[in-house]
Amino acid sequence: MSFLDKILGKPLPSSQAEEEKIGVLAGVPILGLDGLSSSAYGPEAALTVLMPLGALGLLYIGPIILAILALLTILYFSYRQTISAYPGGGGSYTVARQNLGVSAGLLAAAALMVDYILNVAVGISAGIGALISAVPSLHSHILALCLAALALITIVNLRGLRESGLAFGIPTYVFVISLMAVLSIGVVKAAASGGHPVAVAQPPALPPGIGAVSLWLLLRSFASGCTAMTGVEAVSNGVPAFAKPGVQNAERTLTAIALILGLLLGGIAYLSRAYGIGAMDQEQANYQSVISQIVGAVVGRGAFYYITIASVLAVLALSANTSFADFPRLSRMLALDGFLPRAFTGVGRRLVYSFGILVLAVLSGVLLIIFGGITDRLIPLFAIGAFTAFTLSQAGMVMHWKRAGGTRSRVPLLINGLGATVTFVAVIVILVAKFVEGAWITLILVPALFLMFDRVRRHYSSVSRQISCPRPLDLSQNEAPVVVVPIEGWNLITEKALRFGLRLSTDVIAAHVSLDERDDEALRKQWAREVEAPSRRASLNPPRLEIIPSPYRLVVGPLDDFINMIKDEYPDRLIAVVIPELVETHWYESILHNHRATWLKTDLLLKGDQRVVVINVPWYLGSLKDRN
Repeated sequence: MSFLDKILGKPLPSSQAEEEKIGVLAGVPILGLDGLSSSAYGPEAALTVLMPLGALGLLYIGPIILAILALLTILYFSYRQTISAYPGGGGSYTVARQNLGVSAGLLAAAALMVDYILNVAVGISAGIGALISAVPSLHSHILALCLAALALITIVNLRGLRESGLAFGIPTYVFVISLMAVLSIGVVKAAASGGHPVAVAQPPALPPGIGAVSLWLLLRSFASGCTAMTGVEAVSNGVPAFAKPGVQNAERTLTAIALILGLLLGGIAYLSRAYGIGAMDQEQANYQSVISQIVGAVVGRGAFYYITIASVLAVLALSANTSFADFPRLSRMLALDGFLPRAFTGVGRRLVYSFGILVLAVLSGVLLIIFGGITDRLIPLFAIGAFTAFTLSQAGMVMHWKRAGGTRSRVPLLINGLGATVTFVAVIVILVAKFVEGAWITLILVPALFLMFDRVRRHYSSVSRQISCPRPLDLSQNEAPVVVVPIEGWNLITEKALRFGLRLSTDVIAAHVSLDERDDEALRKQWAREVEAPSRRASLNPPRLEIIPSPYRLVVGPLDDFINMIKDEYPDRLIAVVIPELVETHWYESILHNHRATWLKTDLLLKGDQRVVVINVPWYLGSLKDRN
């Protein structure tokens, strides 16, 4: 078993593609981790904005979360409609492109890609934030821990969809069960005490208020809290990943995710107010996440606290898996339509789109490094992309139902119309509220991606036009090429290249760049004896030796000039440059040899001359086969 097999698993045949599809139990951790884990940082993000109000801010967290839950309900029903209408995968890109046009589709795709990248960075940084809450001594290693978590998630996803579902399933369900248990106990305690329960582990006292309540502050808090809904679309985009019946399994998965998320958000908001728990500065050494404070207040800091916090850490860090499931699928769709490089369409060794997974990992890693792995620095960039995609998707569904017509389309049209309106308002609120804090970066990234899509499509269209052949095979001028073989001297490498060249043409020219004139006469005599004489005995036209002077000891330039001279000498024929190349079998041997063959090959290819054909003839160092 190779090292790669140990890390990523053995390659899977295409025939196992159906077996790799998932059901509801696996669908929740694979496509729902983003949404479920956001319950750990969405309410905290809203509370962070309310920090200037001190204890007074807790009076407003309930209404803000209720507004978010209302929006979640609308999105849930909207995306159920999308799943039914697009059983082949109804992500924002597909829906917007088919119903609103290519530009709207690309805008949705760009917004979603930014959201997926940010989701990975935010999820991992929030997970490490939970770890720092439990183990404060690790505070100075935040970025290193974030990058280590990113590497682990990438490897698990490269192992395949089913394996990622199995790997992430246990921590997901431990998270849901343990946190639900804490919230249930807390709600019961709060109800029994008339809304004023006594904390087992007293949370830090809230600082005195230093600001006044304003509509602007509440809107900013709502905008931050909306990050709790960024993963809602994932299921509609991943319908093809579900085993039959795909639509029903997708709908059940979406229902489970939305229901669990709603309960978690409501419970966290209620207990934050009941126990007097607010957000803290993550960059301070005494930082405690809101979840950590709630769990400590409800059940204390015993074994159950650490089990719950460990599950929160795992799910937050693994929440990036939603992006790892959907980003490669979205990239593949864009690549199939010609808007991204075709490498995104390739299925990897484990029946996943490996290139998309690796690109997402690299981009997210860069983002973590830039922002130091601090969640509060990343949150302002979040949610704009997701809600822009939500709006375009819902608007696309409105057009879909309008075209469908009939009485059966009225209710779905109303639902999607309401979803489009509400999410559009949310986009405006989030954009205005978060613009100064960093949302302007998203406004640069999304158009930049849009332009990149356009450039890639133009390139592929240009290539298609240039290589299209409107005529049958033209055999009118099909003479053998003139073969030029650059050589350093007479050896087995040269012999192999000449033998190959003589199979292509009777006109073979060996080009030797002279770096030391004293060796030229010896080479001519050896050439007459070792090459010309055997060629005549075989009734072949002997390869012609041309010695090219190079007073400045250059190689590639003089060969370029010589090839141009041969082109002028044979104006109606192709020039085949057969380049003999020594190939080292061990990486460390490459530093012991010059790489003139590689430089010459690169130089000729970059010139883009249609009359020049470049052919490599390798000689593998240490191989006895090449001696025959």
